[in-house]
Amino acid sequence: MNFHILTLFPEMVLNGLNTSIIGRAVNSGLLSIEAVNIRDYAFNKHQSVDDYPYGGGAGMLMQAEPVYLAWKAVEEKIQARRSLPAENGAPLTGETGVSAPEQQEISMPPETTAKRSRVVYLSPQGDVFDQKMAEELAKEEDLILLCGHYEGIDERVLEEVVTDYVSIGDYVLTGGELPAMVMVDAISRLVPGVLHNDVSAEFESFQDNFLEYPQYSRPEEWHGKKVPPVLLSGHHANIEKWRREQSILRTKERRPDLFAKCELTDKEKKWLEGLEIQKEI
Repeated sequence: MNFHILTLFPEMVLNGLNTSIIGRAVNSGLLSIEAVNIRDYAFNKHQSVDDYPYGGGAGMLMQAEPVYLAWKAVEEKIQARRSLPAENGAPLTGETGVSAPEQQEISMPPETTAKRSRVVYLSPQGDVFDQKMAEELAKEEDLILLCGHYEGIDERVLEEVVTDYVSIGDYVLTGGELPAMVMVDAISRLVPGVLHNDVSAEFESFQDNFLEYPQYSRPEEWHGKKVPPVLLSGHHANIEKWRREQSILRTKERRPDLFAKCELTDKEKKWLEGLEIQKEI
């Protein structure tokens, strides 16, 4: 999978993502992450990309043209790669953005009918990012992430290039770089081969809206607290039953909003009702 991050701070993005599991996946060719510096597409010697907003107001606004040119260069590069024979269509592996001169050398074939890449604008006004969205986006071959800054980006270019508006939570950050990194991390874990144990990507927190069950490692007793005996029994059916029950209880107690979306079997509903009755006695 190929991630293309349009940003004013490419070093911040790359330094945060070129480590640990994601960094190893990039080095092994399972992922590619390029950070495109929007300033490279500024049309002044100081490479400034912001200006005062019409109508007044506090702060500065990112201008439309540099953002558009950065997006266009990346999209043309993607479409050019997709038009190549399969054996030549290797993933993009550059660590830095496409430079402005390169943009002039690349042009999409006029006859192309290829589907445009999805462009995600990181904004508190977007849909809240969750595991279901991560699973959906992980199916894309290329994903362009647009990071805003200052007071945002000129609305006209957003209307022209953005396909998805996504927020990572109801709070305000100084820019879209951290949200973009969060999305890349969550989505990358779902790409086959990125995790050494692909099964772990399917059965961790938020699988089917359930939180993950508690886990334990050696020693068997720590600070007077013992590992639940069922986990030492070797009885796999009982262990799975215990883990399922713990996921249900943990979700109900810690995330009632998620629990409301969970689907329980009739047997599990009766089990929960029994626990509630026991509490009342």
